[in-house]
Amino acid sequence: MENQNYLASLEAVVPPRPAVKTPCLKGKGRKHSHLKFNHEALSGLDDGDRALFESFGQGPILQPRFVLLHEAFAHWAARQADRIAAEHLGREISYGDLDRLSNAVALRLLDLGVQPGDHVALFLRRSIPMLAGILGCLKVGAAYVPQDVKVAPASQLETVMASAGVRVVLTLSEFAEAIPLAESRHLVALDELSASEEALPALSRPIDRHDSCFVLFTSGTTGKPNGVQVTHCNVSNILLTAPGDLGMRPGLKVAQILSIAFDMAAWEILGALCNGATLRIRGEDLTDAAAGADVVIATPSVLGRIDATRCRGVRTVAVAGEPCPHPLAMAWSEFATFYNACGPTETTIVNTAQAFDREDGRLTIGRPTPNNTVYVLDENLRPCPIGEVGEMWAGGLCVSKGYLDNDQLNAERYHPDPFLGGEARMFRTRDLGRWTVDGELEHYGRTDDQVKVRGFRVELDSVSTMLETAPRCMKAVTLKRDERTLVSFVSPACVDTEDARARVAAALPYYCVPERVIALADLPVTSRGKVDKRLLLSTVAAETAAPGTEVAAE
Repeated sequence: MENQNYLASLEAVVPPRPAVKTPCLKGKGRKHSHLKFNHEALSGLDDGDRALFESFGQGPILQPRFVLLHEAFAHWAARQADRIAAEHLGREISYGDLDRLSNAVALRLLDLGVQPGDHVALFLRRSIPMLAGILGCLKVGAAYVPQDVKVAPASQLETVMASAGVRVVLTLSEFAEAIPLAESRHLVALDELSASEEALPALSRPIDRHDSCFVLFTSGTTGKPNGVQVTHCNVSNILLTAPGDLGMRPGLKVAQILSIAFDMAAWEILGALCNGATLRIRGEDLTDAAAGADVVIATPSVLGRIDATRCRGVRTVAVAGEPCPHPLAMAWSEFATFYNACGPTETTIVNTAQAFDREDGRLTIGRPTPNNTVYVLDENLRPCPIGEVGEMWAGGLCVSKGYLDNDQLNAERYHPDPFLGGEARMFRTRDLGRWTVDGELEHYGRTDDQVKVRGFRVELDSVSTMLETAPRCMKAVTLKRDERTLVSFVSPACVDTEDARARVAAALPYYCVPERVIALADLPVTSRGKVDKRLLLSTVAAETAAPGTEVAAE
C-alpha cells in the first residue's frame, strides 16, 4: 500500500521551511529544499557562506513511492505477475511466482516464531532462492543479516549470529554443513521450500518504517565486525526516488554482480524488485552479466574488470564504495549515463551522487540525495567556509539506526544534528571533502587516508589521481609503506611507471612522490569489490625488485 502520509512524517523530523527568497548562485541552479536550518549553528559563517551552506547542503524533498520495501514489491507482483522478476544460470522466475515463494519463506519463519524486529541470517550465495529469503524476511517484519557463505569463514558466521541474536538461518541445502549451528538455532534450506498460495496471518504488531530491513556487518576499524541497522525508511528513501532509483522500471534489466554481504548489493536487488525491473544474477562471467543488463551498479574496482566494449547496450552505470578513476568514468559515459556516488553503509548505500558530464570532465561525488543533508565541518563540528576541506557529516533520512550493541561507537559516530535540531541526527562519515563554487562535493579521501610522511601530511588519493593521468592508466592506489616511504600501484600492466611517477613529481611536493610505482594487470579486490590494500602491502613486503620494476599480476 502506498503511504500517502509520508511527507507529513518526514516533516515531523525536518519541518517545512517558510518561503524565502533563494540566494542567487553562480553556476548550476539548486532546487530549494524547504529545510529550516538553525542559524545559531551557522553563526561562524559570513552571510554569503551561510546562504551557500544551507543551499548546497540539502537535497530536494521528495516522496518515495512506497515506504515499506515488501509493499513496493507486492505492488509490482500484483500488476505484472507474469513478468520476469529474476534470471540466473538459465532459470527464470516471475513476479507472481517469486511472491508465492517468498510467502512460503515467510510462513516458515512465522512457524519458527520469528516476529517483527527479529534478525534472520541469510547465509548463501547469489541465487533466486536468495531473493525469496530476502522478501520472506521483510514480509514478517524481520531484518535479514546477509553473509556470503563461500567467503566468510565459520568463525565470522558465528560472530555475526551471536552479535545479531540470530535464531533462524536461511541458506541453501548445499551450504548447510558449512554453517555452525547451535542447538538453539534453526536452519531452513530455501531451495527445499515450495511456493505457497496461503495468505500470511496477522503479525504480532504492524511493520513500521523505522523497523530494520537488513543488518550489514562492516569490517570495523578494530577488525571486529560492526552490525549496522538499516531501516525500511532509510532504503526506500534512496531506492524509490531519483537519482537513486537509476531509472529502474518494468522492461529494464538490472545486473546483480556484487556480494550479498555488501550494502551495494541491496541497491541492485531491492532497487530492481521494488521498481518492477528484472534482476539479472551473475554466474562466473562478470562481463556477461553486465552486458545483458540495462543498469549496472558496481565499485570502481569491479567495474574496471568488466569489458566495456561488450556493454554498449547498458543505459545507466553507478559506482560507489571507493574513489572512481577519471578514465573509468570517461570510458563508460561514452555510451551510458554515469553516476559517481558516495556514502558509507551507515548512511544507507549512498547519500550523494553526481551525473557525470563528460564534456565538462569534472568528476565529483555530486550533491545530497533527496531528503538528505551533507555538512562539511571542522574538527570542532563548526561549518567550514565554502571551498575549505573538512570532514563530511551526513544527515536526513539516510542516517541509519546505529550499530548493534555498541554504545561507545554510536556515541562517537552518530550525533544530534545541530543544523536541523529536534530529533534529527547526523553521522560522521570520516570522508574529507569540500564544496565547489557551484555546490558539488569534491572528495579528498578518508581521514585515515591522510598520512604523515617525513613529517608532512599527505593525501593518498591526490597522489593516485595524478598517477591516473598517465596514458592507459585506468586505476591507481597509493599506500604508506613506512614513515618515510609511499608505494603506488597502477593498472593495467602496460602503464609506463616512470612516466606516472614523473607526473606526481611535477605536480606535488617531493614528499608525495612514491618511492615505487608498480604496474599490475589488475589490482586485487576484496570480497566486497574494493581494492585489497592489505594484500598489496604484503606483496610489497615480500617483493624485492628494484624501484620502478613492473610486476605482472597472475
